[in-house]
Amino acid sequence: MPQLNEGDRAPRFALTDQDGKTVSSDSFTGKPAVLYFYPKDDTPGCTTEASQFNDNLQQFQQAGVPVVGVSPDAGDSHVQFRNKYGLRFPLLSDPGHQTMAAYGAWGDRAGRGEGVIRSTVLLAADGTVKKAWYGVKPDGHAKEVLQALDR
Repeated sequence: MPQLNEGDRAPRFALTDQDGKTVSSDSFTGKPAVLYFYPKDDTPGCTTEASQFNDNLQQFQQAGVPVVGVSPDAGDSHVQFRNKYGLRFPLLSDPGHQTMAAYGAWGDRAGRGEGVIRSTVLLAADGTVKKAWYGVKPDGHAKEVLQALDR
């Protein structure tokens, strides 16, 4: 699927979190949100990215912006990952990659085959895309997203 651009209507989704509860795009109606897509729990880059979102979570919360991670991993993997690193935000499972594909976060990875394209989408309160990042470098990315909240 093509990447999303500023102003695009965000695709609808319904995925399960680490506790088996359904989280849908409707959960964010009327408020901004950060959805970040990552390849695999408890791997170096994914741990860096998750830890930095977690370290900055209070600032996101003060701005009224929930942070949600999405990967193909199952709920039990998410539970272990959250517990190991003290992550305080939901992790959603997308084993069939449909939501990732709809958000442009699944596809050909330049010479590395098909897979998760590390991406983040900042949703505006009206359900449109405020900003989208693709091919993200994990270190420092959470701060970059925080800065975009002010724009």
